[in-house]
Amino acid sequence: MSILRRPLKYNFYYATIILAAINVLAFIFTGCGRNYNASMIFGLQPILFVRGHYYWQIFTYMFMHGSWMHLISNMFGLLVFGIICERKIGSNEFLLFYILCGIVCGAFSLALYVLGGVWGVVLVGASGAVYSVLLLFSVIFPTSRVFIFGIVPVPAPLLVVIYAGISIYDEMFGRNQGVAHLTHLSGFAAAWIYCLARFGINPIKVWKNAWR
Repeated sequence: MSILRRPLKYNFYYATIILAAINVLAFIFTGCGRNYNASMIFGLQPILFVRGHYYWQIFTYMFMHGSWMHLISNMFGLLVFGIICERKIGSNEFLLFYILCGIVCGAFSLALYVLGGVWGVVLVGASGAVYSVLLLFSVIFPTSRVFIFGIVPVPAPLLVVIYAGISIYDEMFGRNQGVAHLTHLSGFAAAWIYCLARFGINPIKVWKNAWR
């Protein structure tokens, strides 16, 4: 078996809750989004990463948030979709998935910023990694339905398509400026590649087979 697909030992220790707790503690201890210096040090800023060698930012940015609403919305998504995925694939595999996808999202965004000459922006938030978890959820549980606002049932694969469409639309037409829409899309892409490379699963085939 290829080392790329070698399974990790299954165990379950609520890694999702640990990740959420780290995000909350980081938010509190760095000033609840109001500490500019903390955002500069631990958020992902191209000029500091490239010229200042703040290489840890590619990891720490995903634990930083700009406001309570930013934090709550991301942690809600992480907990709702993360715990059930973690139970299915195991805590170690879930941590590998989450951290790796988050780093890929950061690297993708960093490359875009550098190529576009946008050096001063600061990227913070777990959104990219959480979008990855949503796609993973739709692959593991393709026939499940997510109740929007607790009322409207939406098939999990369709929810991925809707969120991707919203991100593309907002990016193209400049809606919700200040939101890293391409980082969200890169979260979907990172999870897609992970499923193909690590699990040997093509999400499209899974969705088609589930809804035939």
